Amino acid sequence: MSEKKSMNKYIERIYNGLIKENPTLVLMLGMCPTLAVSVRAVNGIGMGLSTTAVLILSNLIISLLRKVIPDQVRLPSYIVIVASLVTVTELLMEAYVPSVYSALGIYIPLIVVNCIILGRAEAYANKNTPLLSVMDGLGMGIGFTAALTLAGLIREILGSGTAFGMQVLPKSVEPIGIFVQPPGAFLVIALFIIIMNAIGIKTRQRKLVESGCDGNCALCVTECEKRDAEPATETEQKGGEQA
Repeated sequence: MSEKKSMNKYIERIYNGLIKENPTLVLMLGMCPTLAVSVRAVNGIGMGLSTTAVLILSNLIISLLRKVIPDQVRLPSYIVIVASLVTVTELLMEAYVPSVYSALGIYIPLIVVNCIILGRAEAYANKNTPLLSVMDGLGMGIGFTAALTLAGLIREILGSGTAFGMQVLPKSVEPIGIFVQPPGAFLVIALFIIIMNAIGIKTRQRKLVESGCDGNCALCVTECEKRDAEPATETEQKGGEQA
């Protein structure tokens, strides 16, 4: 029974990264590469897989060293680890997939400061066992790759009439040029969020709105100040006297 529960814990990390806590579509992390490189599906796969490799290895190393790294230098240590892994990934991509490397450009080195990687290192790998941290990195990486690839595929089809470089729309059909421009990325991501909200998968922003003060922080402060200014009720006064 305990072994089954343990296995479920590992599978849950994959599910969370892909659906429940998708870094791009739910947590809204890593939006810079998502909006910039998802012009083509191949670019999305390249960026997603490279980020996944860094996520898995950085989570593993940080989890193994979590009791060794002093708290005072925790974040600088994470950046050094991630930067080393990104450098190796960048060199491998330049050597073996130069076309993808050229397409992604500056966004490969920027994986170092990708908030998904540093966020998982601080929020999860720093507090959990190596195997769980690896599964967490794998789940987050798969979710990130899926979001980038799907966004890139939709933008490529609508904006260029191709899918993975192959012509899929008749040449007589005029592509919608805006989808290969930055506004097209916002439109596609917005469409994903609409679909997710419609089927009940809430984004982090929507959760904050629904569990907070309807998104109106000023109103929330005003209500709190008003409540504090009100005189205590009889029940509260009696409770205070009894104390």
